[in-house]
Amino acid sequence: MPGEARKILIADDEPDIHEFIHVALEGANMTFIDAGDGEDALTMARAETPDLIILDVQMPKRDGFSVFAELQKQESTRDIPVIMLTGVGERTGFKFKSEDMGEYLGKEPAAYVEKPVDADKILKIVASLLQA
Repeated sequence: MPGEARKILIADDEPDIHEFIHVALEGANMTFIDAGDGEDALTMARAETPDLIILDVQMPKRDGFSVFAELQKQESTRDIPVIMLTGVGERTGFKFKSEDMGEYLGKEPAAYVEKPVDADKILKIVASLLQA
């Protein structure tokens, strides 16, 4: 992606996920902002206004659903594309869908990705959302 580096906020309480996403997206002209919990994610989203947010569902202090809902309330953050990540489906067999979240939260995230995340898949989704 030519031009200025795009800013990506990664909000996940697992350091391995941060490292994985950094490696998966390296060379794609992006800078990363890392948050380890939902409160930090909201603070950083408001302060940094990233181009894209990768948001885990299960985090300390505030879960991804409430972070997503709060982002939708603010004009400065409501149009930032959000990719929701979760491992809930693997552990419980319950699969979330963007449409379900749209009904629950009033708006769908830009994408919904189950953990473990495939590197090629996350790169394609991020590239597609940043080009849109």
